[in-house]
Amino acid sequence: MPYEPPTHTVERSLRATTEARIIAGVDEVGRGAWAGPVTVCAAVTGLRRPPAGLTDSKLISPKRRTELADELEKWVTSHALGHASPEEIDALGMTAALRLAAVRALEALPVRPDAVILDGKHDYLGGPWLVRTVIKGDQSCVSVAAASVLAKVRRDAMMAELGAGAEEYVPYAFGANAGYPSPVHRAALEEWGPTPQHRLSWAYLDALPRWRHLKKVRVSVEAAAMESGGQLGFDF
Repeated sequence: MPYEPPTHTVERSLRATTEARIIAGVDEVGRGAWAGPVTVCAAVTGLRRPPAGLTDSKLISPKRRTELADELEKWVTSHALGHASPEEIDALGMTAALRLAAVRALEALPVRPDAVILDGKHDYLGGPWLVRTVIKGDQSCVSVAAASVLAKVRRDAMMAELGAGAEEYVPYAFGANAGYPSPVHRAALEEWGPTPQHRLSWAYLDALPRWRHLKKVRVSVEAAAMESGGQLGFDF
């Protein structure tokens, strides 16, 4: 199905309505996985013409996606990745983990962006960043599309390397499923249980009677504050 290529419309709008000149597009991958980190890429692209075929990473074949990521690494002005580990996801919850990974990515850029474009409708980043959310930004916005491809390819490569590394991870076929649900992944979980790379607060453990006792229940910040008689927060 043909698609409209992403444009710089949002970047130009931010430049026109704010004092922002350095604008980072931000996208994540791994939100729905059972294993591995959630990964966020921040990409600064300027207003140059992007490589041909750039769009949401999910709409690109794996082979072309890898080729495009190599092109993008040379084309973007700068980019950086941030990760939140399975342990951090279990401890903080996904929204806070996304913010942690995004801040890590943004702070790893050589120059701090004046504004950030987030894919989706929810601003999980918040202040002090100037944020513009764009639904389907990975399809319509050049910098977000670039971040989408870079995040997907690099996280997939990390999971493939992990799956081909330690023997304990081989049955889970992380190279094929990147930590997402798949028949092989489900079968390995039933037989061997979760590994240190698995998110132990996820609902998939409810369907694994042998391993259900390993499930972690996250205590909310508000509940923990009430128990401690004070206020708790996370400093990212």
